[in-house]
Amino acid sequence: MTATTDGAGARGTDPDDTTPDPRPGPPGGPAGQAAALPGQGPGEGPAARGAAHAVQGAQDAAARATRHLLARQDPAGWWKGDLETNVTMDAEDLLLRQFLGIRDEHTTQAAARFIRGEQAEDGTWATFHGGPPDLSATIEAYVALRLAGDAPDAPHMARASAWIRAHGGIAAARVFTRIWLALFGWWSWDHLPELPPELVFLPPWVPLNIYDFGCWARQTIVPLTVVSAKRPVRPAPFVLDELHTDARCPYPARRQAPLTTWEGAFQRMDRALHVYRRFAPRRLRKAAMDSAARWIIERQENDGCWGGIQPPAVYSVIALHLLGYDLRHPVMRAGLESLDRFAVWREDGAAGPEGSGGAPTRMIEACQSPVWDTCLAAIALADAGLPRDHPALVKAADWMLDEEIVRTGDWAVQRPGLTPGGWAFEFHNDTYPDIDDTAEVILALRRIAHPEPAKVEAAIARGMSWTLGMQSKNGAWGAFDADNTSPLPNRLPFCDFGEVIDPPSADVTAHVVEMLAVEGKAGDPRARRGIGWLLAEQEPSGAWFGRWGTNYVYGTGSVVPALTAAGIAAAHPAIRRAVHWLESVQNEDGGWGEDQRSYKDPSWAGKGESTASQTAWALMALLSAGERDGKAVERGIAYLVGTQREDGSWDEPHFTGTGFPWDFSINYHLYRLVFPLTALGRYLYGDPFAPGEA
Repeated sequence: MTATTDGAGARGTDPDDTTPDPRPGPPGGPAGQAAALPGQGPGEGPAARGAAHAVQGAQDAAARATRHLLARQDPAGWWKGDLETNVTMDAEDLLLRQFLGIRDEHTTQAAARFIRGEQAEDGTWATFHGGPPDLSATIEAYVALRLAGDAPDAPHMARASAWIRAHGGIAAARVFTRIWLALFGWWSWDHLPELPPELVFLPPWVPLNIYDFGCWARQTIVPLTVVSAKRPVRPAPFVLDELHTDARCPYPARRQAPLTTWEGAFQRMDRALHVYRRFAPRRLRKAAMDSAARWIIERQENDGCWGGIQPPAVYSVIALHLLGYDLRHPVMRAGLESLDRFAVWREDGAAGPEGSGGAPTRMIEACQSPVWDTCLAAIALADAGLPRDHPALVKAADWMLDEEIVRTGDWAVQRPGLTPGGWAFEFHNDTYPDIDDTAEVILALRRIAHPEPAKVEAAIARGMSWTLGMQSKNGAWGAFDADNTSPLPNRLPFCDFGEVIDPPSADVTAHVVEMLAVEGKAGDPRARRGIGWLLAEQEPSGAWFGRWGTNYVYGTGSVVPALTAAGIAAAHPAIRRAVHWLESVQNEDGGWGEDQRSYKDPSWAGKGESTASQTAWALMALLSAGERDGKAVERGIAYLVGTQREDGSWDEPHFTGTGFPWDFSINYHLYRLVFPLTALGRYLYGDPFAPGEA
């Protein structure tokens, strides 16, 4: 509805009005005063007119972004953008359906069209936009297209297989890829690491028990122990000789590391486990697999999924099927239905090597992010001036309050007796609430004027208490568990697919510190320990590492606002070093960008094509550090205003989210909207919880 105004920008009283509230004015002016426009204020010179023009541009951009974001809210109150990863999700979905005998032609062809559309001209697939070719992703995508009927001598397929052979073939692929191939006899189970199901019997104090792994790895490993024990082989619909460097010798000898190294020790342990497999007591093995099945079923969520993420769900379905669960069993039926909900169907098609002709495509999300997207959207709208009691914000608060998790999960293994109270990332994931979402939900709820304040206060109190209880021994916070820091899991031969532990990170710790500061707990000893940890973790460059977002720009954009919210002065040396680093990596176009390659190569730190979300993170840090009138902020705001689409959003093909650093990258499709809007709002109106001048 069109805003009703009175005079020079005074807000009307229409409750459906979506125009951002211009109060208070930008930092530096009297509270409640809107930005001075040409001819309205004391500054009549070119500089004043230029500043007023910048403010007007930011106001217009924020208004467009606000309208766009409000229009995307679900009637139930939540927001969710697509969560894009890479084609291994789509390939493995087809392989699962082939394994279970439920693959249909409509689904297969829609998935194939999407996979073809992601192929590079050299025949390969990457794991993020603009990234280098990835061997495992290329193998899995190739096999999926073979399932769809693409001939191996078709030009796009021949280019892919030639590249695969030139880079080591199947033998050089990651373990997960070779497991999928082993399910159809394209690889031998004897040439895979052994995963004994007896692992589930190890108590939490024994090294390499399942709770030593991060929750995402734990949920994957338990079902895979059953698959490893069963070693199923389904009839292969075709051969894959063209993917071996030498089909006559598909299993080239692997280098044996010295026994004195961790790699060498675990290689020999794996050989011993292969021997144990032949002599494992049958009753013990059956008991272990039965225990694994109970563990899996107990953690199935109400929507049928496991952990709200696709990989554990896929392997759980396979494991239970191997243990005799029929596809019509309620557990299996619910699991398969949940997997269908990870599919994003697009009716406009996608451009592949041969074109899609406008036929539908199907992309599989590895996960869905409604809680995360909703709290970030609420923060963005509130910081951009939407009234705190706006119906959209109240509806979002209601939905978030209903999503609170008040039952115990796996986190209680490390924190027994801690009262639950937190939020997960997904629609359904009661077993694994996470600290990052909990902190951000509290920050969102605190911005909303809810008609039942007591209800909000009680939820915030539970969430804050649970978060404080999840602090790790070093004073920082991980994402899902406390003290999940064992160095051993990452050294296992099986664990070549990415990060498998959940140690504390700067970005999660920063969000917790910011939340505690907003809740008046900045002086709490636990908050002070977190602040001390963050200061000690600053890189020599002045940046902070970003675990769950890419990378140093995200880490720095998270930490600086948290430290200043907690009372660290803008003049503090750590803040000045961060400001200097951000200014030093700003792109010529005024934006900021950082490529996923910074996780492997430090020379990429802070370098990459400018993106809307990363520009916003840098601006949020600079604004919190008192740099609103600086040249870097001026150029950054101009970049956001100048690159905004007519619909109020921004284009962002680049992946700025992180699942596992380097190994699993994410493009959160809502990041390109919520973070720029937050940055524009804070430029115009300041941070609503910024501490006053000391």
